[in-house]
Amino acid sequence: MSPALSTSPASIQIALVEDDPQFQAAVASAIRQTDDMRLLWVADTLAQALQALGQGPAADVLLVDLGLPDGSGIEAIAAAARLWPACAVMVSTAFGDEAHVLQSIEAGASGYLLKDSMPERIVGEIRSLHAGGSPISPLIARQVLMRFKQASAPASESAAHADADTAEASHVVTLSAREREVLLYITKGFTADEIARVLEVSHHTVLTFVRRTYAKLKVRSKAEAIYEARARGLI
Repeated sequence: MSPALSTSPASIQIALVEDDPQFQAAVASAIRQTDDMRLLWVADTLAQALQALGQGPAADVLLVDLGLPDGSGIEAIAAAARLWPACAVMVSTAFGDEAHVLQSIEAGASGYLLKDSMPERIVGEIRSLHAGGSPISPLIARQVLMRFKQASAPASESAAHADADTAEASHVVTLSAREREVLLYITKGFTADEIARVLEVSHHTVLTFVRRTYAKLKVRSKAEAIYEARARGLI
């Protein structure tokens, strides 16, 4: 865990939990270049985050990744909700599945951004969160809305359309802008390292996008992913 370098007064005190060195550095740099924010500390692991949360001082905003090397960031969210009740928590992660989204919200997160968001945008979303907003990536917002829509539908209607909804869900695949961009580079023969350099992200982040895309398309290889994406009109 590393302390913030900035000592200038600022209105928004921020703590960052992120294990990807390049993404961590990019977000930290974007925060430090603002006039209205101060980065209190940065943690690379869940253990470091839990220790810092227990020691204080409390931050106004906690920005946390979910896929940490020693556990889930959801534990850090729950700890922040318990120890820093006034702190607003925003997830910044590569996990866009419904389970992670709902678990994060239930633990106390008020915002949920996928890592296809640029650091400069994240800074703006931090301001929105601190002002009382709930920044959510469009893909995540759609999932949450569909979840509540399904939950509020009359039982008879849900039963009547269950088969049709299941069939439609099995055929509809939505890729995020960054997932589609990575897939396009793959179709052109770029390696993961080359894609990382072009997009200015880490090798780990590129592989995360690839794994998410493979899971959505239900494929196991590059050739299958390209074929399936073209067949579905995604690229």
